[in-house]
Amino acid sequence: MSGFLQPPEMTSEVRRLFDDDLAECGYVMNLTRLWAHQPDTIAGLFDLLRQCVEAGGLDLRTRGILVTACASAMGDSYCSLAWGNKLAESADARVASGVLRGDDDGLTPRERALARWARKVARDPNGIGQTDVLALREAGYDDGQIFAVTVFVALRIAFSTVNDALGARPDAALRDTAPQSVREAVTFGRPIEDQPV
Repeated sequence: MSGFLQPPEMTSEVRRLFDDDLAECGYVMNLTRLWAHQPDTIAGLFDLLRQCVEAGGLDLRTRGILVTACASAMGDSYCSLAWGNKLAESADARVASGVLRGDDDGLTPRERALARWARKVARDPNGIGQTDVLALREAGYDDGQIFAVTVFVALRIAFSTVNDALGARPDAALRDTAPQSVREAVTFGRPIEDQPV
């Protein structure tokens, strides 16, 4: 089982998803097993995310900041651990664990503006006002980038929501690959699975 759902039927599309994970990670991620129920949906979602990455000029570190800030704000342990690990690799573990805890001291002013924005979009999008947008402009982002970043965060919220609602637990491998400070910062959401699926 992947979360609360039974395994999907093994089609060529599902096999391709699993093979991609095996090639990249060495195992099939729990979220892939879940999204394999609709391979075209995950492909479409990731295509939209890629468009936002390109339009926003988002490198790996910036994406790591956006995802960890957003995922931790909404209490999603899976993406917090996975992307906290990626952010630790592109920055360092102190920066990653700080962003997960809401401490942005290790970030540049531009990055701090993005982390604050991602948390606001995740927690209370209706509470956002013109002054919040102005803070992004003052940090050097134009309106096209602000739109791309906001769509990116919103799509990540949708992705995390599906994973969380359907019971996908963080992969057991994250227990070994994520730095200890990142694991300790993730005190919310579903626990890391005990054994690999």
